[in-house]
Amino acid sequence: MPPASPDFSSSVKLKYVKLGYQYVVDHFLTLLLVPVMVGILIEVVRLGPDEIVNLWNSLHFDLIQILCSSFFIIFIATVYFMSKPRCIYLVDYACYKPPVTCRVPFATFMEHSRLILSNNPKSVEFQMRILERSGLGEETCLPPAIHYIPPKPTMEAARGEAEVVIFSAMDSLFKKTGLKPKDIDILIVNCSLFSPTPSLSAMVINKYKLRSNIKSFNLSGMGCSAGIISIDLARDLLQVHPNSNAVVVSTEIITPNYYQGNERAMLLPNCLFRMGGAAILLSNRGSERRRAKYRLVHVVRTHKGADDKAYRCVFEEEDKEGKVGISLSKDLMAIAGEALKSNITTIGPLVLPGSEQLLFLLTLIGRKVFNPKWKPYIPDFKLAFEHFCIHAGGRAVIDELQKNLQLSAEHVEASRMTLHRFGNTSSSSLWYEMSYLESKGRMKKGDRIWQIAFGSGFKCNSAVWKCNRTIKKPTDGPWEDCIHRYPVHIPEVVKL
Repeated sequence: MPPASPDFSSSVKLKYVKLGYQYVVDHFLTLLLVPVMVGILIEVVRLGPDEIVNLWNSLHFDLIQILCSSFFIIFIATVYFMSKPRCIYLVDYACYKPPVTCRVPFATFMEHSRLILSNNPKSVEFQMRILERSGLGEETCLPPAIHYIPPKPTMEAARGEAEVVIFSAMDSLFKKTGLKPKDIDILIVNCSLFSPTPSLSAMVINKYKLRSNIKSFNLSGMGCSAGIISIDLARDLLQVHPNSNAVVVSTEIITPNYYQGNERAMLLPNCLFRMGGAAILLSNRGSERRRAKYRLVHVVRTHKGADDKAYRCVFEEEDKEGKVGISLSKDLMAIAGEALKSNITTIGPLVLPGSEQLLFLLTLIGRKVFNPKWKPYIPDFKLAFEHFCIHAGGRAVIDELQKNLQLSAEHVEASRMTLHRFGNTSSSSLWYEMSYLESKGRMKKGDRIWQIAFGSGFKCNSAVWKCNRTIKKPTDGPWEDCIHRYPVHIPEVVKL
């Protein structure tokens, strides 16, 4: 038998060819200008002193020309710096860590389900199958009101959960940053499903006695991607309000939204959503530059709400018995894929190196002109980012993004471990993932981080951060007592 042909796709030589191509394209201007500058320098060195003096005298500069040129340069520089967007720094953030008394092991969750849904064993069996494949661990937490049999989702209990989660995160943020309540200029609170009157932002203002001229906002109904929407709003406000601090609080209150009916599409959130919250301090003050952890580079938002299927794929409604719950459509993953495609089409030109953009363009032209059956080129986003924080909405979400973006197991490790330890904490899950990466000591100066979140509506939102300094492993935070155990192996199915 003749020897098998070598696998060139995995050969070392082909790897170096690709690296060489990327280097040439990404540094094309540098490689073009350096020989030109060297040639000019050699010619100048060859000239004698007398020839250089004659060349200078031939330029005929006078005082008026020098003054006009200087004024023009100063004017252009002033316009540039005045129109340049302000840098937005993420000084620090804090995540809420639920107490062990709120822990919900699988056995406890299933026992409660059997007692609450004793008349419908099929619904209990359905929840068990979901839990087995969910990717959640034994340490996720639910609020105290859900531990009762039956649950007691009262307004008082919901307010109690909101106060514990938000105030704990805020207190941790004040402690970590040394920020005083009177130093907060902008406050944004996002919570999708619990929107009381007075608002949650008013609750924070009352607790910490914030200034009367504070600019406060309360975002509701915007789903799991509302955290990035809040960051975007804070960025816009910081662009027009100089020398200001903005605090963003992202959370989801579980108490009033625990479904007690029998509709399978509405039982799914019960198995995935858990307690969580985060408080983030943003600033445009130049004095914060040295100690800030990250700098905000881009925010890209995609909304598919014009499409009816996308609009209704995550929908709050009543079931046949009049019980309110969140219905998740079977088309959810397909819709999320389309939203992601639109989002990366926008963010790609902003972050991808020239080599990847050129390959994508050539492939696109080839499909349009030569053969539509050509496989589309998927840009390598690993060249644009060192870390990925994918919303821990569920195992299927993480699997789909890992496949579509061709990411390694290490790239999605933070998302999987966050889902395992804390469950789906909605809009705050991205910050638990950032904290995981910091706790592992992986955040180095210059590293780029891509946060990707999905939410009802249907939305896909992205935020790009650049690490401002090498971050030491924190001695506190949500991973303080368990980071040494992670990463853990998560089986496809956990038999209950």
